[in-house]
Amino acid sequence: MPPIVAIIGRPNVGKSSLLNALAKRMVSIVDPTAGVTRDRVSTTIELAEARKNKPARHIELIDTGGYGIEDSQNLTEHVERQIDHAITQAQVILFVLDAQTGIVPLDQEVARLLRKQGGEKRVILVANKVDSTKQEALVPELMRMGFGDPVAISALTGHNVGDLRERLLESIDFDLIPDDQPADTGMLLAIVGKRNAGKSTLVNALAGQDRVIVSEVEGTTRDSVDVRFQIDDHVFTAIDTAGVRKRKSIKEDIEYYSTHRALRSVRRADVVVHLIDATVPVSQVDQQLAQEVLKHFKPCIVAVNKWDLVKDPSKKEEFVEYLDKELRGLNFAPIAYLCANKGEGVRDLAAMALNLHAQASHRVPTSELNSVMEQVLKEKPPTSKSGRFPKVYYVTQLATNPPTVALFVNTPQFFDNSYQRYLLNRMRDLLPFSEVPIKLVIRARRTNRGESEA
Repeated sequence: MPPIVAIIGRPNVGKSSLLNALAKRMVSIVDPTAGVTRDRVSTTIELAEARKNKPARHIELIDTGGYGIEDSQNLTEHVERQIDHAITQAQVILFVLDAQTGIVPLDQEVARLLRKQGGEKRVILVANKVDSTKQEALVPELMRMGFGDPVAISALTGHNVGDLRERLLESIDFDLIPDDQPADTGMLLAIVGKRNAGKSTLVNALAGQDRVIVSEVEGTTRDSVDVRFQIDDHVFTAIDTAGVRKRKSIKEDIEYYSTHRALRSVRRADVVVHLIDATVPVSQVDQQLAQEVLKHFKPCIVAVNKWDLVKDPSKKEEFVEYLDKELRGLNFAPIAYLCANKGEGVRDLAAMALNLHAQASHRVPTSELNSVMEQVLKEKPPTSKSGRFPKVYYVTQLATNPPTVALFVNTPQFFDNSYQRYLLNRMRDLLPFSEVPIKLVIRARRTNRGESEA
């Protein structure tokens, strides 16, 4: 596992910008509003490329919430608990200060916390918002913090970020680390749903620890947070996402980026867990998420959370019919019944995810596909009002994840949407893709000159 580097500081000093600058990509949401980052947002980066006779070097960067945040949703205690976890785990701590405002009382509070936890010897002081060499005159004052010479950078413009990377390389004794290569992420499992469905509770139950903040307050999670965990011999990375809202309800830039990242997590995922709150009706947001899953042909588990609170839990069959009606198009997806805050149903959910990923990764031999298609066409051939005879020349699987099946035919127009739905349903019945979406491609086969298509 790579060594852990934690980014610590008060709100609005640019911690999230620093994470993105070191990672060279957008990982954490950046916004002038204090308290945007709440959970531990982590990513593994390559700190130095492989050089002659030297391997590449990697670290795991952790961005924490701002220490001392005055949170309008009363999550301050939760945020600071996550900061404590990060300090305890880190081999190196980047203590970020705002060079333009200088030292403020809250910076001194962070310094006391670091000393209390014995972290002062692991600290690199970072003077952020130094946009040019002229502003470096602001830096010497920060040495009063007692953590040595600061590294003057601008996370936003990238000024001197390379110097910070070199300082990190000097501070970590990689010879004492047997393996600093990025850990296997395993299966990517996106947890999506509307607000307050229990996504963070489920992630913590899967991980077996309080890895993300759980609160009854809507909108607690803002970034998409990757949490790696292992069940038996199987490795997973759960992506805890922000709760999705109706577009017209998105009032702030923070909510816009949170929702955008939640939807992007669907595209990243190997398997999507669509979390439904059993105690409230399926909403328009739930339906929009179902369509997003279908749009990207993602294997999906419809996970019904808080099932223990349902007045008559014996009526599962009725609930299945209700979900089929409300989440149109997802009737092939398996359903898991959970009580995430008690950890009930969590291992079954993981087993379902493994099964779906195996289905989506399966490749069917061309001969078997053609045999199945011959049977399906005999049962119900496509029709044409033009008098021409629709014909399938052959079938082949083009790809996996999603299973992509191509039909080479004489006239694609004969295979309308209604007939394609019939084909997909029968293919799920007869092929090992019963619970995953199949991408169907209808193509016209080029014929040799003089060959008849009819």
